[in-house]
Amino acid sequence: MSMTSVLLTVLGIAVFVIGLLFSIAWHELGHLSTAKLFGIRVPQYMVGFGPTIWSRKKGDTEYGFKAIPAGGYIRMIGMFPPGPDGRIEARSTSPWRGMIEDARSAAFEELEPGDEKRLFYTRKPWKRMIVMFAGPFMNLILAVAIFLGVAMTFGFQTQTTQVAGVQKCVISQSENRETCKTSDPVSPAQAAGLREGDKIVAFNGTRIDEWSTLSDRIRDTIGPATITVQRDGREETLHAVLRKNAVAKKDSDGEVVPGKFISAGYLGFAAQTEIIPLSFGDSVVRMGDMIENGVDSIIDLPSKIPALWSAAFSDGDRAADSPVGVVGAARIGGEVMTLDVPAQNQIAMMLFLLAGFNLSLFLFNMLPLLPLDGGHIAGALWEAIRRNAARVFKRPDPGPFDVAKLMPVAYVVAGMFICFTLLVLVADVVNPVKIS
Repeated sequence: MSMTSVLLTVLGIAVFVIGLLFSIAWHELGHLSTAKLFGIRVPQYMVGFGPTIWSRKKGDTEYGFKAIPAGGYIRMIGMFPPGPDGRIEARSTSPWRGMIEDARSAAFEELEPGDEKRLFYTRKPWKRMIVMFAGPFMNLILAVAIFLGVAMTFGFQTQTTQVAGVQKCVISQSENRETCKTSDPVSPAQAAGLREGDKIVAFNGTRIDEWSTLSDRIRDTIGPATITVQRDGREETLHAVLRKNAVAKKDSDGEVVPGKFISAGYLGFAAQTEIIPLSFGDSVVRMGDMIENGVDSIIDLPSKIPALWSAAFSDGDRAADSPVGVVGAARIGGEVMTLDVPAQNQIAMMLFLLAGFNLSLFLFNMLPLLPLDGGHIAGALWEAIRRNAARVFKRPDPGPFDVAKLMPVAYVVAGMFICFTLLVLVADVVNPVKIS
């Protein structure tokens, strides 16, 4: 690797880290602003973990950066209610009970005179849900803003109706070869006289301006067809006889399903690709697809662990859709800067990477598991259900839901997340996901 490539890689990693720090700070700003809005005291707002490298106190909040840029937090007073006896400190010989008491004690360790009315747990459940949801929601806002902005100004690589190349013979796409055999019939496109650079503007007399429509019409046709092309400034009509062939299967969104094939009409040419800005409506649809894919990826995480383990500790291949951590994403950011593509393409790819990271933060934090934000939201929601049910059935108010009792489960969940993070880290170092 040349010195220029090294410097570009370092630059790409640095740009990603800056974007990562901004995303974390933006997330915590959501928690901070809504907590202060509802009168909750917030002693700390920190970006990063570990030793503090810089901080400044303004009002009753200390703002700062820590050494490890792998997360962030705000500290709110009174995250958990006191125990049944009203005490916030107690000791137990049970290790599980000790976890609960330690968490409760930590929630009050910076309690000051006058804080009795500024405790997190004393706020109504809907306010606590807003505070905990505000952080992930900020990441969702950032992801949507970046995605829509880039999609509408820069665009996506899109297949067009212009011919990039003509296949000389009919080859089943399931055979995974490009060289023609003497026994292969001439492709319908070659026989009809289709040329590279032609732009197909009509198929069987129907005007067409989108590749997806043209592709569907070709697949639905076996036998004679007329193809109108724009060539050298004028339109010409070609006559082709489409053949049945094994072609790649498409899903409901028109995307190719890897390794799946169907029998359909075949013309035999490659479509030209261009980067085309999307309309607002198309951008929203693409964003919806991105969110749906993100949800599917979260659901599929457990099933990807065996392949991830094989990629990290054996000779298994690292799949393109394999889970990627902060280190892996930073490496991808470095690779983006070394690609031989225009600068605007690199900027767009970096922004899409940052948008994907923020979307992942939103989806991951919304899991209803402690210590994630979604776990606190679930606790507040359960409290609202219990208290409203008690009010409807004229029963005594059960009081705040004691989320501290779930801390043993939270430690188990946190342990699982740490193990998974370490596994991804090893895979990102020894067998990283690469871009082409």
